[in-house]
Amino acid sequence: MSPNPPRKIIHLDMDAYYASVEQRDDPALRGRPVVVAWRGARSVVCAASYEARRYGVRSAMPAVRAERLCPEAVFVPPDFVRYRAVSRAVREILARHSELIEPLSLDEAYVDVSTNKLGLATATEVAQAMRAAIREELQLTASAGVAPNKFLAKIASDWRKPDGLFVIRPEQVERFLEPLPVARIPGVGKVMEQRLKELGISTVGELRQWPAAALLERFGRYGQRLHELARGIDEHPVQPDRPTQSISAEDTFATDVTLAETEDSLRRLAEKVWAASRRETRVARTVVLKLKTAQFQVLTRSQTGSTPPASCEALTATALALRERIEDHGQRYRLVGVGLSNFREPEELPQPGLF
Repeated sequence: MSPNPPRKIIHLDMDAYYASVEQRDDPALRGRPVVVAWRGARSVVCAASYEARRYGVRSAMPAVRAERLCPEAVFVPPDFVRYRAVSRAVREILARHSELIEPLSLDEAYVDVSTNKLGLATATEVAQAMRAAIREELQLTASAGVAPNKFLAKIASDWRKPDGLFVIRPEQVERFLEPLPVARIPGVGKVMEQRLKELGISTVGELRQWPAAALLERFGRYGQRLHELARGIDEHPVQPDRPTQSISAEDTFATDVTLAETEDSLRRLAEKVWAASRRETRVARTVVLKLKTAQFQVLTRSQTGSTPPASCEALTATALALRERIEDHGQRYRLVGVGLSNFREPEELPQPGLF
């Protein structure tokens, strides 16, 4: 562990947030498989109740696929004004205990309770008090993880979902991490997981056996990060009110493709980015397209409109239009990405004229 005194960090995550708000506000939806999504061929799932998840329905999944998996599902169009209002109420509950709150989205946040306003004896008691207040005042449930740092607290909050609390004490870190699959480490996606597997590394315990220098040589700066996280070291502090700068998603192709062949991936990435952006309180004005050629040259195109994209379809159309601005000379591409940036508060956006 880090030589610095361990912090006391809570990661609080609302359970099936959008769907739970809908079930709370409409008793007819309680106990039923609820899918928060617009209907349509290009719509994606914003959230799914736990009843719907039993059928395999997940966030960011195409709505048509969700309907196939769960024909009994009740589709409810999202109401982000209401979700933001409830999120503010949750934030007020957290603020009773600490000023060090870092929202990650409408439904989750880190809270540093190394010291807490109410003088509760332990971070576990603080987490219990937060969850109890959310249940009593908002009729919603939240899961929480308590740990010495953000990395561990995030893992812990998933451990006993839904409506659970899991604590990782400093002396338990090594034993807790050792059997975990490396995919639980932030930044280890499918490609990195495969690269580690080729080295005989499938668990955090196996990763811990590799010296920092060897990981640094193979994976650059991220290798150092892997070395630290495998030992439960994460010095990143909770940063209150850190605004989102951008949201993006990328695909690296198994084999290089032509510009025309990027369309399916581009559409899928736009859906993923749109779903992620719906969890933000602010809205983005700029759409970004990123391409990396077979020679590792990075090309970007962007467009800033007077108003943000109003739908997933609008975001996709803009990304496709940006692709048309790439001069195609038979080049092949190894990666495509779609992003949103230039986030603003809704009241900061230009208002349309009356006439």
